[in-house]
Amino acid sequence: MNAHDHHLILGGARSGKSAYAEKIAQESGLEVVYIATAQVYDDEFGKRVDQHQQRRPSHWQTVEVPHQLAATLQQQAAPGRCLLVDCLTLWLAQCICPECAPPEGVDWTHERAILLETLPGLPGKILLVSNEVGMGIVPLGEINRQFQDEAGRLNQAVAAICNKVSFIAAGLPLQLKS
Repeated sequence: MNAHDHHLILGGARSGKSAYAEKIAQESGLEVVYIATAQVYDDEFGKRVDQHQQRRPSHWQTVEVPHQLAATLQQQAAPGRCLLVDCLTLWLAQCICPECAPPEGVDWTHERAILLETLPGLPGKILLVSNEVGMGIVPLGEINRQFQDEAGRLNQAVAAICNKVSFIAAGLPLQLKS
């Protein structure tokens, strides 16, 4: 395995992108660290998080990190280790959404820049799950448009860095870059 094995896995809601990423992590045979970016804001979302947790092997280490993702990746990345980040779009939302109450000093422009600067030098296998949110209409509301724009820009920038990019639809992977 080369030192730079970074894979962006894109898809829409319920596309199977997380399950696909988990399958790749499982099949890698490496030690897996699951980096969960979600914060639970309501019961329904809590149930979704529970379903994800139950699907994962119990021996995987889980690190919960709603902000400062780049620092966590630097701490956790190592040769012979697989990091699975699920997902970049929740991380983005929590950095820009005032209702998500990002901690003092969390600035999206800085967070994004640090991630894009850090990612190319990380050792080991890195799987990054992200939503493709630009296939519908342009949403109403300034924060919604900002989210859609930033998610699209982030996905493009991360895809340029990664040596593999897959798009998942109906549980089926389409290789965009390999």
